Amino acid sequence: MRHLPFLIAALIALFASQAAACTGQTPCMIGERSYHVLEPDDWDGVTPLPVLLHFHGWKRQGTLIVRHDRIASGTRSRGVLLLAPNGENATWDFWRPGSPDSVFARAVIDDAAARYPIDREQIFVSGYSFGANMAWRFACEDGADLRAMLAISGALSQFEKCTTAPQEVRQVFGLDDQVLPFPMGQDGDETYPVQLWRTLLSCEEGRAAGPWSAREFLTFERTVWDCSSGRVTLDVHPAGHFIPHDWIATQLDQLLVATN
Repeated sequence: MRHLPFLIAALIALFASQAAACTGQTPCMIGERSYHVLEPDDWDGVTPLPVLLHFHGWKRQGTLIVRHDRIASGTRSRGVLLLAPNGENATWDFWRPGSPDSVFARAVIDDAAARYPIDREQIFVSGYSFGANMAWRFACEDGADLRAMLAISGALSQFEKCTTAPQEVRQVFGLDDQVLPFPMGQDGDETYPVQLWRTLLSCEEGRAAGPWSAREFLTFERTVWDCSSGRVTLDVHPAGHFIPHDWIATQLDQLLVATN
């Protein structure tokens, strides 16, 4: 036991030396591609970290994500390691199965695991706009080990043929989205944006669980489906195309409690 403090110190030094080369605005390189990383506040350097991998929107980069008030502030105070990959030409290849960006996203997680002690049971993927579409693509073809997907203002076609799915899907969409219009179902079915996952996860009939608000100026109507293979949650709001304040933080609060 007397050697334990030395072992802990050695582990801290090891991970610190591996991680110090790239944090914040300094990218971590994987060949010719890169990603950004933001450590949580007050991390002790040893405790395994839950991970949120977030795909940026069109014409953005990871430099924005690691300082974004509606993303990074939610991970920093919750002990979550934020990974922000950079899309080639500032966008993502999500249009067809077999995306090279899915391969890249997996490489980002594995590279981060070589730099940090990550908790493989708590890997979350999120994205906004085209980044949400990419989060769907990644979950659809390499999402078997994902604790949850958190998608904001974006989705793939409900006719996609997915080979994998995360344990849990959480989607938020605005009814007045003028950029990626709300994927309304037949006869005004507002639950259609998650039809693919409800089918794939063998979900029961949905139940209304809203309304709720993270901030008083925006109210969500929530529907939840309990499924044989997981859970699907859809938050619908009346506004447009943006990342709602505290939406990511609220999902992490609920998911981390459920995991622990």
